[in-house]
Amino acid sequence: MSLVQSERGTYDDLHALVERFFSATFATDNPIITEAIKRMLAAGGKRLRPRITLLATDACGGNAPEQLHLAAYMELIHVATLVHDDVVDNAQTRRGVNATAVDYGNRVSVLAGDYLFAWIFKNVTNGYPHPIPHVLSATLADICDGEVLQLQAMGSLDLPLETYVEIARKKTASLFAASAQCGAIIGGGSEREIEALREFGECFGVAFQMKDDLLDITSDERSLGKPAANDLTERKTTLPLIAALAAEDADFRAEAARFYAADGNDGIPAIVRAIEQHGGLEATRAQIRSFAQRAKAALEPIRPGAAKKELEKITDALAG
Repeated sequence: MSLVQSERGTYDDLHALVERFFSATFATDNPIITEAIKRMLAAGGKRLRPRITLLATDACGGNAPEQLHLAAYMELIHVATLVHDDVVDNAQTRRGVNATAVDYGNRVSVLAGDYLFAWIFKNVTNGYPHPIPHVLSATLADICDGEVLQLQAMGSLDLPLETYVEIARKKTASLFAASAQCGAIIGGGSEREIEALREFGECFGVAFQMKDDLLDITSDERSLGKPAANDLTERKTTLPLIAALAAEDADFRAEAARFYAADGNDGIPAIVRAIEQHGGLEATRAQIRSFAQRAKAALEPIRPGAAKKELEKITDALAG
């Protein structure tokens, strides 16, 4: 965690600033929903979306600590999508604790996610100028569209890379792009700066999703805070598999087809080994580096300073 330097002096550590805001300020009008969401927030998270919002604000000359509400809404949109995702995926854990649906049931969880979206947009519409409410409403539409596209692609071994990237752009990168764009808007950025930061967020978000897909099959449950190899368990088609299938090995394709057609998960270790042997992991790392480089290149119009350096630093961390 780092300090953000600016002409206004030293800011508090952004992660701690956001955490204190959530613990001291966040509350809805419904105590059950507040409790469920606070429980999810207390489980942790990287808080990259609010951090990017505040860094974009600072990069455009705005006062980042004054925009904690806006930054918090970005994280809360993310949390609401996670609550819904866990219902859709029948997930048991999230961030190392029970998924919200496990403790509160599917009906309360769906309603909590819906309520949180409505609560966020009520506050955004009341408190922020055009085009911020439009950006966030369009982002939510993209997220839902991306999730449906992913469901439609479930189990497909013929998913083109371009379609995978489109799914990643919508369901994950769109909120990173909105976080950066809205931060730039509220920070008083020029049209060029706002577009540059939006492009940064989108490329960063695609790289982030690719990294998440990679970690899903290379990390363990303790590190992930959720079951490892969960994408394979759910028969999702992610980049490591797409990249491995690109090697056009007939035996591997047949092995993958058998696994995806089966009900059990005994074949996961063999599929993971085969993905690595056919270059899927290294090809995924190369794609992450490529999108990370595109994210950093998008920052070219942004004035030099600590905020820009921090954006570059968190991007390098993805590619590392």
